[in-house]
Amino acid sequence: MLNSTHPGFPRRAAGGGTPRFRNVERCQGAPAINDASFSPVPAKEPGERASRRRCHAGHAFALLLAAALGALAVKASGADSAPGTQKSAKSKKTVRECVPALPAVKNAHRPVTASEPGQPGSTRDRRDPACLSLFDGKSLAGWKSTPFGGEGDVYVRDGQIILETGSDLTGITWTRPELLPKTNYEVELDAMRVDGSDFFCGLTFPVGKDPCTLILGGWGGGVCGLSSLDGFDASENETTTYKEFKNKRWYHVRLRVTPERITAWLDGEELVDVDIRKRQIGIRPEVDLSRPFGIASWQTTAALKNIVVRKLPAAGKKHAKPNAGR
Repeated sequence: MLNSTHPGFPRRAAGGGTPRFRNVERCQGAPAINDASFSPVPAKEPGERASRRRCHAGHAFALLLAAALGALAVKASGADSAPGTQKSAKSKKTVRECVPALPAVKNAHRPVTASEPGQPGSTRDRRDPACLSLFDGKSLAGWKSTPFGGEGDVYVRDGQIILETGSDLTGITWTRPELLPKTNYEVELDAMRVDGSDFFCGLTFPVGKDPCTLILGGWGGGVCGLSSLDGFDASENETTTYKEFKNKRWYHVRLRVTPERITAWLDGEELVDVDIRKRQIGIRPEVDLSRPFGIASWQTTAALKNIVVRKLPAAGKKHAKPNAGR
């Protein structure tokens, strides 16, 4: 520890205060400063040489200590700047990685092909010809506002489809059903409850020749499930679950339909998994105008984006291996 009694520092005056630099004996037997003449006062014998060696050693130690502290300060300054430089380099790399590599879909009503990749932000590879992008992020091409009666406004804003609060339902219906598969497919989309307290995503979809609806946040805000199975809706059958949804938060929805099962995930967590063989599939009459494929909200403002349908191989068929034919 450094203190004022170290050989390289002047001692403090009795009782503390500012160090006294006048007439202070720096080292025992060393030349002192005379106030009047500023001339050296001869040191007293004996031991003059030994005293001077001790004094010089003290001053040398102080100089070495000061040099060491200076080196530490320079090193600390360099250490402070180095992480910033590394961070800047990493940030630039991250920015380059985050630049969207795929342009937006020009025609949302046509299947996406390898030469026409889909819009950025999807969790799926839009270059897959089995993948169909249903929203170009700019327009309602391929959609119409569902004429429920009392519906709110429907429009595109900031790359999102907005369903304004209606009395009671507001929704959109896909106008090109011939492009959609009826089984062996997946749907993915992002949905947000912007305002309100009821379902913000009533996704109606085909199950073979019959429609079904996945409800998120219904019956007062928390009920999820399928409407309907054997005449029982999402609040009454074995798919009923309860989730707490927050307004102004995006939720990722994924739905899979095969001839045997309907499975749904919310933010990657399985929400529904039901065997539909020998089951009666249907919908509630209120959303009949959403068929065969549509999305609706109930007395709630909702936002939608990244709407994708992906065809799956039929049961028993496998994807070709990368090295097939070689």
